[in-house]
Parts: sequence; structure tokens; C-alpha cells
Amino acid sequence: MGRPVELVASGWTIAGDCYASGPSEVSPFDFRARVEMARKVGYSGIGFIHADVMAVADRLGFKTMKAILDDNAMKYVEVEIIGDWFTDGEKRKRSDVVRRDLLKAAEALGAWHIKIGADIDNEGHNPWPMNRMIAELKVLAGEAASAGTKLALELMPFSNLKTLDQGVELMRGAGAKNAGLMLDVWHMARGNIDFEQIRTLPKEMVFWVEVDDARAEPEGTLYHDTVHNRVLPGEGALDIQGFLKAVRATGYDGPYGVEILSREHRVKPLAEAAQRAYDAAMRELTKAG
Repeated sequence: MGRPVELVASGWTIAGDCYASGPSEVSPFDFRARVEMARKVGYSGIGFIHADVMAVADRLGFKTMKAILDDNAMKYVEVEIIGDWFTDGEKRKRSDVVRRDLLKAAEALGAWHIKIGADIDNEGHNPWPMNRMIAELKVLAGEAASAGTKLALELMPFSNLKTLDQGVELMRGAGAKNAGLMLDVWHMARGNIDFEQIRTLPKEMVFWVEVDDARAEPEGTLYHDTVHNRVLPGEGALDIQGFLKAVRATGYDGPYGVEILSREHRVKPLAEAAQRAYDAAMRELTKAG
């Protein structure tokens, strides 16, 4: 028999009425309440957004946060997201602030990984040479290793790193054992990536997997759609089963993050949001075997 499926409540799933690039990215829900709810529902881990985790740290301190996480058996802690880590100018200055904060948070909280992204301001083209990104990833991976954590790169169709080929080239070039790819079914599907290509990925390169779902057609830009219109796994139009079977073919046997961002989901009470996301994801994973 295989190992039991472990689910992680990604940052936005139980963050409440806030969203990426919104008026505030700080959860209105109490930190302890979120962690205790995650444990009660059955999650093995939980994620936190940069602005949120730092706001909580200002109030409680990392030591108290770590104690709450440990008391509730949160095996996997995710902090996110470092974008623009290979850029320059003002973008890089902003990125470096987030970088310092999340490396500190990851070390203090014993984070399983830090989620990293790419440049989302240049959709459709890539102004950054691969050799530059490889060199910068080596540096960032070294800093993450010093903090006792890993990096999971989320390929996104509205960023300059959107394809599996790009992700593989970057990871092979950097050669960092603590850096790998994050596969989110939304980004794979909206990026028109053939799930069959996932099967060809080396097992050691797949660091994290996220499940969610989407409507048949995006509303507005892809960024707008991903922030406001995701639906629970199995309640949309994506081929969740095809995705999960392709992931399983790589040999991946780690946890699965559940990442739901939507207008409807974010206004639900904490208990309902946590439970519905957990149940929907577990149904799809159970169906996939």
C-alpha cells in the first residue's frame, strides 16, 4: 500500500477575505484559529503569504508562532512568494525585502519550502537570459539551504517562466538539490501544458503539487482569473484526474497543497472554507487512487 495522502492548506485557502494584489494581503482570521482549524479538519500543513506572516510575527513573534504550529502537528509549513529574484532596479529592491523576510520566517518556523515565482510583468516574452536566472537561482538556493529550507518554483502562464521545458532547464542549470518545481493544475492547464509532458519529469525535480479547479473559459486576464475565479477541485472544467495520474507517474509521493482563490470562497466562514476545500481535494485524490 502507498503512503496516506497528506493535504496542506495553501495560504489563500483559509486566509479569508483578502487576495493577491488586493487592498490587503493580511488575513482577517486569527493565526491560532487558522492553525487549529487546519488540524481539526485534517490538514498536515498550512501556508502563509508574506504580508500575512510578517504581520502575525509583529504581533506574536516567530517563537510563539512556531509553538502553535508544533502544538497542532503542522508537519509542512509553506511561506510565499519570492518573485523577481533575478531582476534588477526597483523590482529587485522590492523582491529583496520579501526575500529577507521569508528566509527569516522559513528558518524560524521550520518551513518545508519557500514558494518562488518569476516576472509577471512581462507576459508573452522573456527579457531575462536563462544564464542570468540560473546564476541567481544558485545564490537564492544557497541562502535557502543556510536557512534550512527548500525552494519550489511555481511555473505560471502569465510569467516569463511558464513551460516545463523552461523549468527543467533552469533547475538542471542551477544544480541545487534544494530547488525544484511546483506543479499547480490551474497553471498547467491555463498554460496549455500537455499533462503527458509531466510524466517525463524526473521525480527528484517535482517538489510540490497543488490542486484546485477552474471554469471552462478564463474571465479577463489570466492573472485576474487565477485570483478571483478558481473553484474547488472536481467542480470545474479542468482534467484533475489526468493531472493527478500524470503526477503520480513521475513517482511523486509527497503532500498536495490545496490552493483556492475566488470571490466566493474567500468570504466563507473559516470552518466552511477549510472543510470544503479539504473534502473536495480528498475526493479527487481518492478517485485517482
